[in-house]
Amino acid sequence: MKAHPRDPAKGRKRTGARVAAVQALFNAEASGESVETVLDQFLRHRLGTVPGQEGFEDGRVEEADASLFVRILRSAATESDALDTLIAKHLAAGWGMPRLDPVIRALLRAAGAELRDREGPPARVVIKEYMDIAHGFFGGEEPRFCNGVLDAMARSLRPGDF
Repeated sequence: MKAHPRDPAKGRKRTGARVAAVQALFNAEASGESVETVLDQFLRHRLGTVPGQEGFEDGRVEEADASLFVRILRSAATESDALDTLIAKHLAAGWGMPRLDPVIRALLRAAGAELRDREGPPARVVIKEYMDIAHGFFGGEEPRFCNGVLDAMARSLRPGDF
């Protein structure tokens, strides 16, 4: 199963990098391949435009800031245990990482990697970007769930932003 948003925001390179990061983290988990392997595959085959391929529907991310994509993926890979602990800390009692939808896990890990980077964009910007992505992937209550977890994570990592 390929994860891709229904209504991608075209022309926004940083948003494209974040969408690609969520897709890559999802693919790494689904395939069992390392994040570095998937990162390389995305850089070579999925980022940028290729004649005859339509974009998100074909698993491509036409508009993406490759350097941001690499930073998010490498941070998510090197800090995976800390990120999962952080995410789990903000889940309701009885919920654990395995219970989360794989796309939600990927989204929270990518967002968490950005939130841990104190030199990155403000926490509210990160939350808004990943909420846009959540709305692209899901039409039900999932974006609201993601918003609650992202807000709690951001407030614990960057209290000065609020």
